[in-house]
Amino acid sequence: MRIYFDACSLQRPLDDRSQPRIHIEAEAVLTVLRLIEAGRLDLLSSEALEFEVDRIPNQYRKVQMTEMLKLATEVIQLNDEIEALADSFIQAGIKPLDALHLASASSANTAYFCTCDDRLLRKGKNLKSLLTRIVSPLELVAEVAP
Repeated sequence: MRIYFDACSLQRPLDDRSQPRIHIEAEAVLTVLRLIEAGRLDLLSSEALEFEVDRIPNQYRKVQMTEMLKLATEVIQLNDEIEALADSFIQAGIKPLDALHLASASSANTAYFCTCDDRLLRKGKNLKSLLTRIVSPLELVAEVAP
């Protein structure tokens, strides 16, 4: 099963866990990453995700994210089809970089696109042309963990 995490969800285990929601989401992401490491799920990355990680100013976070992305079995390359799909998502109110993430995941037929961004989650669930299921870390772990 193919999974795509956006940058905010991959960074969740690095966030301050003093808030219950953040703590629970961090544990959910770590559980899914363990399943990926065990070969039970496939992590996909993209040029858009690598671009976003490269822009992270905090060196510790950047290094940790780069290590996580090494688990990816495939890096989705941007192309005209992905950019056109991203444009349609932008027209629906999705931010440009988020639209590229969603379009990359959708075009690669990922089973799940995971995000901690409530606004993206809400708007993404209303996209008719999205070919992947957009979920929160809690929804994802409930779907894929034994």
